[in-house]
Amino acid sequence: MTGTEILMNVTPQESRVALVENGVLTELHLERTRRRGIVGNIYKGRVVRVLPGMDAAFVDIGLERTAFLHASDVAPLEREELNGANGAGNGNGGGNGSGRAETIRELLREGQDVLVQVIKDPLGTKGARLTTYITVPSRHLVLMPNQTNVGVSTRIEDEGSRSRLREKVEALRSEIAPQHGFIVRTAAELVDDEALENDTAFLKKVWDSIQIAASEAGPGEEVYADLPLVLRILRDMVGVEIERIRIDSRETYQKVCEFVAQYLPELVGRIEHYPGERPIFDLFNVEEEIQRALERKVELKSGGYLIFDQTEAMTTVDINTGGFVGHRKLEETIFKTNLEAAQAIGRQLRLRNLGGIIIIDFIDMQDDEHKRQVIRALEKALERDHVKTQICDVSPLGLVEMTRKRTRESLEHQLCEPCPTCAGRGYLKSAETVCYELFREILREVRQYDARELRVLASQNVIDLLLDEESASLAELQSFVGIPIRFQVETLYSQEQFDVVFV
Repeated sequence: MTGTEILMNVTPQESRVALVENGVLTELHLERTRRRGIVGNIYKGRVVRVLPGMDAAFVDIGLERTAFLHASDVAPLEREELNGANGAGNGNGGGNGSGRAETIRELLREGQDVLVQVIKDPLGTKGARLTTYITVPSRHLVLMPNQTNVGVSTRIEDEGSRSRLREKVEALRSEIAPQHGFIVRTAAELVDDEALENDTAFLKKVWDSIQIAASEAGPGEEVYADLPLVLRILRDMVGVEIERIRIDSRETYQKVCEFVAQYLPELVGRIEHYPGERPIFDLFNVEEEIQRALERKVELKSGGYLIFDQTEAMTTVDINTGGFVGHRKLEETIFKTNLEAAQAIGRQLRLRNLGGIIIIDFIDMQDDEHKRQVIRALEKALERDHVKTQICDVSPLGLVEMTRKRTRESLEHQLCEPCPTCAGRGYLKSAETVCYELFREILREVRQYDARELRVLASQNVIDLLLDEESASLAELQSFVGIPIRFQVETLYSQEQFDVVFV
């Protein structure tokens, strides 16, 4: 990848990191001081409830909502420790899972303390997702405590490099950390043996300090926190050729320089402090792009457009030709719109950080070769995505189904909250509908109460409609009920709200 620039906007309240590829914003990461993400953090948790029906347990890690630990996320060696084996099974290692317990009740009990790591931030109404398969990452390696294997990232494709790295890390493991396993990250493909040795020793020290902290911590306490966003982004930006990193905070600039000098020497000289009066996110129109990423509609250059709809279960993307009529036959117009849409969708999924199930409704194509090319264009657009994606076959209804791993909230959920007026529906009942509901309510209530006068409290729009277009209907109703009806505008009422008061 070329032409990648990172912009960092840091204030005491929040840190924002924009990834710009060839002058276009493709990813935005943000972390607010009051609500830092907790993925990667390690806690001393306490089991508060075991749920046999879900084969899982709720664990208190000191957050507002209890976290979720599934039986499949309980590591083999942890099983023995959690159940009071006191080392009885240490000779077996437990690594192959052959003696694995099948139910959550056999794994955990209420009131038990357990060392856990967050693998998913709390999302919506759900608590964090946990695992006891703890991992501690550095730039080139990932430590897997109490495991014995060495794995190599699948993104390292050269067999010679894979063999060399596996042999070297296996030797370092035996020498420095024989009781732990390691994963070789993509960033290690071209590094020398000294860098691997430094990482191995560093991770061993980190894990030793975590164990000491865990032994001293009380239930629900944090024992290890991952790096702050600005450093975490650089550590994890594997396989990206970064041209320049611009930072608008001098203090953060100095921290990044120190971090890069120690862990990412190849980036030394590419970091700049940005002192400009113009806000850094005004470069490349980043602020404007963020605003557009919060809208449902995405305009295509051809005149077509996309519609993104997020729901609890999935995200849907609808493609329309819009004003694009093309110069040739309809099939060619549809094909070109779908090709452009595929590229735009790849970028928007990253920018909006949409995860889970995604259903794409491309415009129907008759030509099988056109269908294949559109799918290939979508796959190519997703190649730059650092998050794991999977595209499934086209469904019988012509929909493209895909998944994108979800580990944090979408951009919309991070920056927005449901509208208090429509409660997230995205629409309101019309003033006309509310008028007729009001008429029905008056008829319902007047039969039950004996009153001299009715008072209607409603929004300005509804009362304006009652006294104007619906004035004849109102006069008819007033004649029918036989008592006067007065109106009072309530400025704080939404269009759907009203009250009928008997005086």
